[in-house]
Amino acid sequence: MKNKDMFADLSATQAWKLFAETTYPWEVLPQIKSFVRALGATLPLNEYDHPSEEVWIHKSAVLYPNIYIAGPTIIGEGTEVRPGAFIRGSVLVGRGCVVGNSTELKNCILFDKVQVPHYNYVGDSILGHFSHMGAGSICSNVKSDKSLVTVRAGSIVRETGLKKFGAILGDHVEIGCNSVLNPGTVIEPYASVYPLSRVRGVVKAGHIFKSQDEIVPRN
Repeated sequence: MKNKDMFADLSATQAWKLFAETTYPWEVLPQIKSFVRALGATLPLNEYDHPSEEVWIHKSAVLYPNIYIAGPTIIGEGTEVRPGAFIRGSVLVGRGCVVGNSTELKNCILFDKVQVPHYNYVGDSILGHFSHMGAGSICSNVKSDKSLVTVRAGSIVRETGLKKFGAILGDHVEIGCNSVLNPGTVIEPYASVYPLSRVRGVVKAGHIFKSQDEIVPRN
């Protein structure tokens, strides 16, 4: 579950320093807003448009009509933001990403080449390099009883101290359509989740989540 295990190449995000300075990825979540704000102020205006306060969009990014972007937000090189996207701020989107129609982002980091292409909610979450969320899959970021989120891996329980914490996806993770990742879910690299799943806890690297009671190694 540590940063070094979840993300093999920190150069695949402009937020590499946050991950280099912390042990667990959820420790980054409270720092996203201030980091994006500070980074944005340093971006060269010959490479990034600055259409509104604390919003920076790479000139090569493709933005379709009918989107909303609040700051602080950075949209990376070659990224595509499709109609109906709702970006609520404290968001860092990497290079070559797809933010799809009716997708909502809030307080999150998307590494390079991440795809959230259709009707996704990504709040208080981190999505690793080349991770992909199928249509309608969401990161649920608040527990129903509003208690602090923990991360559970078998008998191991990690206290996060966070009331809002969605999911952490490692590199090359695949999430099936219409799945719900419950608060504090961690999907390790090269794991995948079946469509229509309800996921809680940790899915180990290289495994397939078929149900909460059936998590099997990939062949």
